[in-house]
Amino acid sequence: MDPVTKALDELHRRISGLRGGEVASYIPKLAQADPEDFGIAITSMGGRRYQAGKADTEFTIQSVSKPFVYALALTDLGPDEMLRRVGAEPSGEAFNAISLEPGTGRPANPMVNAGAIATTALVSAADTEARSARILDCLSAFAGRRLGYDEEVYASEAATGDRNRALAYLMRSAGSLSDDPYAVTATYFRQCSVLVTAADLAVMAATLANGGRNPVTGERVVERSVAVRTLAVMATCGMYDGAGEWLLNVGLPAKSGVSGGLIAVGPGRFGVAVYSPPLDPAGNSVRGVAALTAMSERLALHLMHAPVHLTATVTDTGHGARSSRARSPEQTALLNRSSRRIIAVGAQGELEFTETEQLLGAVEGAVPASPGWLVLDLMAVTGIRPGSAAMLAAGLADIARRGHRIVVAAQEPFLAAADGHSDGHSDGHSDGDPDGHPDWHAFGSRDDAVAWCEDQLLAGEPPAGPPAAEGGS
Repeated sequence: MDPVTKALDELHRRISGLRGGEVASYIPKLAQADPEDFGIAITSMGGRRYQAGKADTEFTIQSVSKPFVYALALTDLGPDEMLRRVGAEPSGEAFNAISLEPGTGRPANPMVNAGAIATTALVSAADTEARSARILDCLSAFAGRRLGYDEEVYASEAATGDRNRALAYLMRSAGSLSDDPYAVTATYFRQCSVLVTAADLAVMAATLANGGRNPVTGERVVERSVAVRTLAVMATCGMYDGAGEWLLNVGLPAKSGVSGGLIAVGPGRFGVAVYSPPLDPAGNSVRGVAALTAMSERLALHLMHAPVHLTATVTDTGHGARSSRARSPEQTALLNRSSRRIIAVGAQGELEFTETEQLLGAVEGAVPASPGWLVLDLMAVTGIRPGSAAMLAAGLADIARRGHRIVVAAQEPFLAAADGHSDGHSDGHSDGDPDGHPDWHAFGSRDDAVAWCEDQLLAGEPPAGPPAAEGGS
């Protein structure tokens, strides 16, 4: 199991026991959801997908559709006209509040129901059917697969949607909605009844994080400028009257839905989604909020924390790493013949979640099937977060269990941080843990690390097995 999935599994186990909240019942069909359903999914900018729990369980997208339909309408109208028709200010009120601007009837923002209904009406189309088709096409492109509808949920919403129709009629009377209120709300109900999974939503969120390009399919769904404005509205308005506290504690653009879906976006980093039906008083998934709060704290995901990364994390990967140590002709010939057995991967900068995930992906791509020596050159790495250190240790442990010997070249401060020593001291090895993570050999330079691997190879030492006590910087 890869370290990201392992971390999600651990988080899923920890949050699964959380109780509280109520499954939405004002739409009768939603009341039938299993309150024990709980899934988490992440999609990275490299298109890698991770999940835990019931991340493949289908449910209706509901209000999580709002930012994506907003992006579609924004593409059709442009930013100035969109802002003239639908505001961008947090309402500080519940999702179904009457948040209309005095005198104009303009909705406060596109994340509350009034604004979402107005936004749906702004999607360019010849008629109601064509508008629904365009919205479904848009949501499918964000998800990277063809989506469909839950007709029972649609019928249930249509039968109980008087408040949303009332909002539409109020906007019509104020002049902020020109279309037929009944037809517009029918389209909105259909939009909310699209079936998705947490895994789908993670890809959709990652597409916004990736500037509008789906990282799994490679398709450009919306322009970067549209994705930026959509994320800005999500950050300030996506969690309704809990948006301010959310931004303080979690610090990620997000959007929730009454069926239990919740997405969050790390711009340029990842998309994450959670599904768990019980909701808090603000209409947000109880387990979803808890899971994303824990992830943000452990992996330092808060937007205001993230440093600016001007360089790539992985600097080099490949086989045939050689040291500067003098070798005899016979030794040189043997090392040349065995060049694929010593692999070196270099990294730089600070290792947070995204950078560590990229580094582990590069390591997995470089390590061959047969046992060998992995030299992880972290000399240019300046720091690592505790959650990222755990990810890195888990990834290296998995590689060691497959028979490879791990050798790390790093500065002493990094070794101390990765080793878990609070006193800043490192003995050159990581502490083994109950999960069986092995120690690794540590050296103060890449050249020394590669030379040690060469010595082992020339001596005929097999790479398999746990490292011995020797080695150090």
